Amino acid sequence: MQENSSTVFAMTEVQPPRLLDQVRQVIRLKHMSIKTEDSYVYYIRDFILYHNKKHPRDMGAPEIRAYLSHLAIAKNAAASTQNVARNALDLLQIRLRLSCQRTPR
Repeated sequence: MQENSSTVFAMTEVQPPRLLDQVRQVIRLKHMSIKTEDSYVYYIRDFILYHNKKHPRDMGAPEIRAYLSHLAIAKNAAASTQNVARNALDLLQIRLRLSCQRTPR
């Protein structure tokens, strides 16, 4: 019976970490604070939701500008808040560029 369960376990496919989990890993490797991690993940998630759950890999500078403008105008965010959001999106874009270079298409 135990042999059967290990066979099933060996056949399951290992899923790669989800995007926000990858972002959390990068932030922890950079030894950033937990509050910074929470803020970055919040703004990255908000960015994705603002663009109707479009994957960040398919977005670029125009979408980032639109989101930051949305923060400034619609949400009336302070300059420091906009800077945190921009830094989070910069980290995300760098992470996506590195992961695209590693995996051939």
